[in-house]
Amino acid sequence: MELWTHPTPAAPRLATSTRTRWRRTSRCSQPWATTPGTNSSDASRTPTTASASATSKPQSASARARSVRRSPDCTPRAWSRGARKDRGATTNRPRRPKFCSKRSTTCEATMSNDNETMVADRDPEETREMVRERYAGIATSGQDCCGDVGLDVSGDGGCCSDETEASGSERLGYDADDVASVADGADLGLGCGNPKAFAAMAPGETVLDLGSGAGFDCFLAAQEVGPDGHVIGVDMTPEMISKARENVAKNDAENVEFRLGEIGHLPVADESVNVVISNCVVNLAPEKQRVFDDTYRVLRPGGRVAISDVVQTAPFPDDVQMDPDSLTGCVAGASTVDDLKAMLDEAGFEAVEIAPKDESTEFISDWDADRDLGEYLVSATIEARKPARDD
Repeated sequence: MELWTHPTPAAPRLATSTRTRWRRTSRCSQPWATTPGTNSSDASRTPTTASASATSKPQSASARARSVRRSPDCTPRAWSRGARKDRGATTNRPRRPKFCSKRSTTCEATMSNDNETMVADRDPEETREMVRERYAGIATSGQDCCGDVGLDVSGDGGCCSDETEASGSERLGYDADDVASVADGADLGLGCGNPKAFAAMAPGETVLDLGSGAGFDCFLAAQEVGPDGHVIGVDMTPEMISKARENVAKNDAENVEFRLGEIGHLPVADESVNVVISNCVVNLAPEKQRVFDDTYRVLRPGGRVAISDVVQTAPFPDDVQMDPDSLTGCVAGASTVDDLKAMLDEAGFEAVEIAPKDESTEFISDWDADRDLGEYLVSATIEARKPARDD
């Protein structure tokens, strides 16, 4: 039996507030009733949710984090950059609304309306709660984006268009056989790379996935390590853990288990893991040094890190740094290559290599309808090794 030497964190508190789903039939399906005598675009509207009666009272930070962010005039701002230049072109097509950037067009709108706090100034627990709420909504909605990543779903060049045979996951670096080998429901399209491609997992090894989501990368890892190996997925969102555990049976993956916990306080024993993988999750952590420190703790001597994540290549504009959607959407929380190297060095790792992938700007540019995020972000492979013990 495995002995844990690190305290397991308490189960995260689930939000109890009423949340609103964005319906596919409307880009502005907000719970508002038009005031008599006005039209639907008037600013005078009456909230119909139960919490509306408290709008006159000051809101706490946690209450603001549960508020729904909306367009002031309820107009669809989500046009492609090319479409904004020429609204009459035949290729003009609506893009994902900004509040759902990188995620499903039907994701739950649980974002904060606190647009005055920089990422670095936010309380870590508030950030974790915002991230937890967002991904709980994704897990329970039963939706993904085009089957994979959130790209255009019509016209030319989108991941679901007739002009490309590659799925969204294939654009991230997975091959078609990988995608086909995992049962439906595990690939939510929330990554920015393919850690399997460079993790060099071997039969019999123990693999840990930080922020495992619905389990897609875990099930691929299980195929690599075989029946004698073991795969552990850790996620702080109870809804994601439930979804991943349901997917275990679908994939006949007896060597995979999922544990509820934070990636900065891993519910994993010391020196029990050979390989740590992760896919576009570390950027969401408000205390990244703690993540790398705990990763070092659970790795066996000589163990290695293979992470796909976004890195910052240029300073973010202030509105991006203050946008809660950008923070929970794998944008504003990204670190620079130099900062990541410094944190890995501080944790004790050696052979640190971070390789930005310039070609990733192709899909990163599709994450936001209002700006080209490829000007500030790029996906990268992050590799490091825990020093071997001298015998």
